Amino acid sequence: RGRVGKTSSSASSSCSTSFSSLSRGGRKATLKCFAGGGAISKPWDIQKPCKLVLEDGSVWQGKAFGAEGTKVGEVVFNTSLSGYQEILTDPSYAGQFVLFTCPHIGNVGINPLDMESTKVHMGATLVRHEALNVSNYRSTQTLDSYLKEQGVIGISDIDTRAITVRLREKGSLNGVVTTDMSISDDELLKMSKGYDIVGKDLIGEVCVKEPYKWVDPTASEWEFAEKAKSNKDKFNVVCFDFGIKNNIMRRLASFGCDLTIVPANYSAEDVMKLNPDGILFSNGPGDPSAAPYAVENCKKLLDKVPVFGICMGHQVLGQAFGGKTFKMKFGHHGGNHPVRNEFTQAVEISAQNHNFAVDLNSLPKEVKVSHLNLNDGTCAGMVWEEKMAMTIQYHPEASPGPHDSDNCFAQFVDMIRANKGMAVSR
Repeated sequence: RGRVGKTSSSASSSCSTSFSSLSRGGRKATLKCFAGGGAISKPWDIQKPCKLVLEDGSVWQGKAFGAEGTKVGEVVFNTSLSGYQEILTDPSYAGQFVLFTCPHIGNVGINPLDMESTKVHMGATLVRHEALNVSNYRSTQTLDSYLKEQGVIGISDIDTRAITVRLREKGSLNGVVTTDMSISDDELLKMSKGYDIVGKDLIGEVCVKEPYKWVDPTASEWEFAEKAKSNKDKFNVVCFDFGIKNNIMRRLASFGCDLTIVPANYSAEDVMKLNPDGILFSNGPGDPSAAPYAVENCKKLLDKVPVFGICMGHQVLGQAFGGKTFKMKFGHHGGNHPVRNEFTQAVEISAQNHNFAVDLNSLPKEVKVSHLNLNDGTCAGMVWEEKMAMTIQYHPEASPGPHDSDNCFAQFVDMIRANKGMAVSR
């Protein structure tokens, strides 16, 4: 009873539209399309080949996304189940490739609000499956297009579980990722064996060059801490940028800190001219022993005002206390690491990202170990009360990760209050 409408066709497909009458008036249109003479490309079939060569000689064939080229770096695995964008833009990953144990990466795209810095710092992104479909109301672009902009190589369709087991058994391995299939495996193996992150001053590569002010707290729709919501005081805090994350600054600002961010090599004398109420030594990449200038600054600033060290800042302060640091087998990278507070015996689930640790046995007796990592017993926090110093090895701001440790910011601010003769929060 209907009639067939105009049909369009091409070398690859054709479509036809048919109209039929409905019992209560009006018409129903049906559009039918089918493949014709040419093949329709599948998104997963047009990706270029890519490969990862590890320093142990293993070769992993995959598919490329993001930028093209050849990069060398230290391969580490991250166990976080969410927050890949924050991990991508964490400056602490400079000099490294991140292997995500979560199999699906890219499914919520990229948005401008979740950046932890101004760029991607890792050398390459290694995933089991790059999600080709993006579903998130805040997304403005795909992971693939973002990595292209940033000049960062991505490799997918590799066995991330097998590589993770290899890294756990052998320790972190250097690797080379390339989209250039003309380079032989032997050449890539030689490149991977020639790379070493130990002794590299990566802090100097990621930190700011000039001081600046940070004023933005955590947005009200995301704020969860009652102490931050009720705080009315203001404190002048100087932050040494070893590779500081945006959410560390947001959390400090939420607890009433007016922040001045300074380069990693800013002198202790110039810091004290800023009249700080407290000083933060931030997170950052690489080997703390490669930045002796940072350790010397810490030594000069101890006992002046309250100080707080996070991650790299924890390690640098550990050396300033008189302790030693060492490279771990495969480090801690992820949002599910249990840490015990040695004062209260409370257990926190923490977000961590570091390959070096403070040697417990090298610390002077005046330094109290405040937190222990329950996975391997390594030092996760220190307090030197007489020097007004506190440190934690992990990330209290999370981003991504749980908020169990957010109270560390309140504790630091309470140290500032106590030093100024003010009442501490309850």
